[in-house]
Amino acid sequence: MTIMEDFWRWRERAAEDPDLVSELSALEAAHDEAGIGDRFYRDLAFGTGGLRGVLGAGPNRMNLYVVRRATQGLCDYLRAAGLPLSAAIAYDSRIKSDLFAREAARVLAANGVTAWLYPRLEPTPALSWAVRYYGCGAGVCVTASHNPAKYNGYKVYGPDGCQITLEAAAAVQEAISQVDLFDGVKLCSFEEGLAAGTIRMIGEDCLDVYLEAVRTQSVSDSGDLDLKVVYTPLNGAGLECVTRILRMIGVRDVTVVPEQEHPDGHFPTCPYPNPEIREAMERGLALCKSVRPDLLLGTDPDCDRMGAAVPDGDGYRLITGNEMGVLLLDYICRRRIERGTMPKRPVAVTTIVSTDMADAVAAKYGVELRRTLTGFKFIGEQIGRLEAAGEADRYIFGFEESYGYLSGGHVRDKDAVNASMLACEMTAWYRARGMTLAQALDALYAEFGCWQNALHSFTFEGASGMEKMRGVMEALRSRPPKALAGQAVTGRADYLTGEGVMRDLPRSDVLEFRTETGKALVRPSGTEPKLKLYLSSRSPTSEQAQAQNQAMLEELAAAYLG
Repeated sequence: MTIMEDFWRWRERAAEDPDLVSELSALEAAHDEAGIGDRFYRDLAFGTGGLRGVLGAGPNRMNLYVVRRATQGLCDYLRAAGLPLSAAIAYDSRIKSDLFAREAARVLAANGVTAWLYPRLEPTPALSWAVRYYGCGAGVCVTASHNPAKYNGYKVYGPDGCQITLEAAAAVQEAISQVDLFDGVKLCSFEEGLAAGTIRMIGEDCLDVYLEAVRTQSVSDSGDLDLKVVYTPLNGAGLECVTRILRMIGVRDVTVVPEQEHPDGHFPTCPYPNPEIREAMERGLALCKSVRPDLLLGTDPDCDRMGAAVPDGDGYRLITGNEMGVLLLDYICRRRIERGTMPKRPVAVTTIVSTDMADAVAAKYGVELRRTLTGFKFIGEQIGRLEAAGEADRYIFGFEESYGYLSGGHVRDKDAVNASMLACEMTAWYRARGMTLAQALDALYAEFGCWQNALHSFTFEGASGMEKMRGVMEALRSRPPKALAGQAVTGRADYLTGEGVMRDLPRSDVLEFRTETGKALVRPSGTEPKLKLYLSSRSPTSEQAQAQNQAMLEELAAAYLG
């Protein structure tokens, strides 16, 4: 079928969503060949994170027809794999998230797969919990995480509560490819599903037990933390669970940023609702000037990432994902040793793109640090392997540089509810010793060396974007850099071929270059049309380390991205 044939098919058949009808009509009226081409030149890719794309009409956009087709493929996969015929569904505050969640439930129910649906928006980790709580064969979370408002997505989870494996993702993609988008999907009404019991609402008991499981990960001796906190859910799904867990650990002085308190998929105060980005935290930082809290917390729209800012002199200092990961790793080790709860042969897990400072901290406490590919599902897999070996108690903490943290095996994805609790406990613990988190971090830098990390993303939009990204990766492989920032490249690893890789990891399109005091990793994003460059440097001062990162950026950009 040609692009225009597919367009006219959609023009005739895609009549259920008025927004899609208007969009298709406008494309026709404007004779917008480029716009039509971008929407219809391919199917939206189903990757290891499921689907993620811009909202709109066509197979290369997120819409109810694409969601239905994906869900039909998921149903076919569950049957073929012999997995339990049930799936949990959660959704966040994004535009059409509630619609897509209901459409997924309708398809599941029509296929004889019981759909357990949260009755209101809830965090992604609560979905991971629900999958195992109900013994489901899969889970679906409708979210585009921290992307701009024009995006939505469809994350798929396995029966272990992890995002599906590479092999499972390939099998689901193959099942989806066999489904005709309009004629190949089984569908019942939502009311029919409810009446038949094939659509069921997730009960309050599930969420209550999830929050209690989070609370059991506490390493604090106090049941009443005298702490002042400002919190922003960034108009997302975190408000209920984060404020509840803070009350459960005795944090009662919580001020919620009013403009970002309630769910709003348009994200009117921050076009990019990502706590990694300063712009998203600006309203919270402004409120800190009058409230003067001990800690500012921010969670992304699906509440799996947590960002923070802490008092530093007369203002507030944003803590990066790597910095928070190192702080929490050190704090959990200290507290477990003090409380006599550190297991024998403890294990912490992070990713290949996260700071090498974690290795030094882990070594101090005798913790085995494992590194995985990028993506928290690989950290979740490590937890599962420990559990399968009867050694689940060995796992003490996992983190990734992109603001994801988890201190227990209660879920198998990053958990901003868990991270918010730990950040509050850590802040109170240091405050009792006369220190802010900024001072605690500086003390770690003084002990282990000053590590600075940077992430730069290069966007490649449109039909030619993927080809351009492949060209950059090919150039890096065929003529790799010999030096970076004035230092010889002494180590190289290609995670796609396995060359130079010191760990037993799945193959992935990632390149790593190391110098004596720095490293650079390059990988295409698995969910966005972006090439990501991770830089890390160790120097006596942060200024020197940042300058080294900048030099590596400029050299790599000039040689390969110009």
